[in-house]
Amino acid sequence: MMKNNIIRRGLLLVLSSPSGAGKSTLSRLILEKDNEITMSVSATTRTPRKGETEGVDYYFKSKDQFEFLIEKDGFLEYAKVFDNYYGSPAAPVEAALEKGMDVLFDVDWQGTQQLSQKMKNDLVRVFILPPSKKELLNRLTGRGQDSKDVIASRMKKASAEISHWAEYDYIIVNDNLQQAEKELIAILAAERLKRSRQTGLVGFVQGLMSNSGNDL
Repeated sequence: MMKNNIIRRGLLLVLSSPSGAGKSTLSRLILEKDNEITMSVSATTRTPRKGETEGVDYYFKSKDQFEFLIEKDGFLEYAKVFDNYYGSPAAPVEAALEKGMDVLFDVDWQGTQQLSQKMKNDLVRVFILPPSKKELLNRLTGRGQDSKDVIASRMKKASAEISHWAEYDYIIVNDNLQQAEKELIAILAAERLKRSRQTGLVGFVQGLMSNSGNDL
């Protein structure tokens, strides 16, 4: 992507949080408003559901295809959930980064650790925290989608997920959605301006310095 005539390499933006902290909402807002970032499309071995599109919702793979890609180091991160594999193919992500497009990942701390091993220099890790346990419970209950047992399970799991907060580069406490969105936008803006990501800076600066005296 080129901005102000300076080419830059894209980044991997990871958002993690316990269920109910607002990660999905913030992801949607960023994707809607920022045309320099796209959502990572995962691969899976599960059967496509009605209305799902190949390459949009998932890359649908057979078990053999998926395991072949594992052997060829073709995933940035992957996991087996019950009987199905889920993972992030490396090739489309690398292609996006080369074009200067940022890629958003909605993964848990385990997926983030795998991404850190593979793409550390490109990775920006953001953890979304709820303002309090009480508010987290209110949000999960307010959805009206889950039983009491499911909510209790999510609350128990939240403590385990939150314990990994120190593995992230940035922490956003989502007390107010608009403020949390502003903070996430600020993080993106700052990370995009890092010298190491502006791959076209050397040529740009050399152009500014060359024959500068002749332009006076």
